[in-house]
Amino acid sequence: MAALDVPEVDYTRYSNRQLAAVPLVVLALALLVLVGWYLTTGAPVTPGIVFTGGTELQITTDASRSAIAGAFDATPESVRPVRGEGAYIVTFQSTDTGAIQASAEAAGYQVESIRGTSASFGADTQRLGLLGIGAAFAGMSLLAFVLFRTFVPSVAIVVSAFSDIVIPLALMNLLGIELSLGTVAALLMLIGYSVDSDILLNNHILRRSGGFYESAYRAMRTGVTMTLTSIAAMTVMTIVASPLVLNVPLLPEVGLVLVMGLTADLMNTYLLNMSLLRWYVYEGVAR
Repeated sequence: MAALDVPEVDYTRYSNRQLAAVPLVVLALALLVLVGWYLTTGAPVTPGIVFTGGTELQITTDASRSAIAGAFDATPESVRPVRGEGAYIVTFQSTDTGAIQASAEAAGYQVESIRGTSASFGADTQRLGLLGIGAAFAGMSLLAFVLFRTFVPSVAIVVSAFSDIVIPLALMNLLGIELSLGTVAALLMLIGYSVDSDILLNNHILRRSGGFYESAYRAMRTGVTMTLTSIAAMTVMTIVASPLVLNVPLLPEVGLVLVMGLTADLMNTYLLNMSLLRWYVYEGVAR
């Protein structure tokens, strides 16, 4: 794969505080959004029905979305079109699948499928999803400390990865993207992407020959190229899977979360992580 023409940034023009200021401010704002969301809704991120319990109904009809929303006794949480003329997926917080199906058939809608998730099963799924993210993050942190065995470089990787997860979660709230099994998978992938770019930078600076800035630029040529390529691929997937093109459920949300997280990773790796590594090499215990 041909490398992109990554410009050589003159990091000497900026102090460590200046480099770290932007990603830390963005991280603080993201944490404020999550805390505010938790105080107002009881959850830091809005969970989907797979975590809360509810019913997902797929129907075919010529009716409008507003007419569909008013055809049921239980108020739908969402009515979204899917690929195919007149096809819709309607979600409810209610788990009374029999009553929902009866209302759909009474309104003249053709029921293609109906699936219910109990609240207890949703709670178990939510715990399992959170456990998976926590285990992945803990494993990543342990790997960082095992690889570098020094506090500052390892903490730089952990903080960058933490920010790469928190920023997309906050943006999910602002954009109305619910937490689902697909978005949980996207967050797990972001942990892997973050570790890859941060370890690449740390390894070039701390273990390869050459000066700090020379090593940093070598790492950037590889890391920035990989990340921008991934962002481009996820952007294409998001557009192609969107309702305007193929209208594939779930994939647009997964792609958008990955784009947001990878963009945050560029900022955190080459501003926040870079500032911590430079302090460690020139002013910290490594001098």
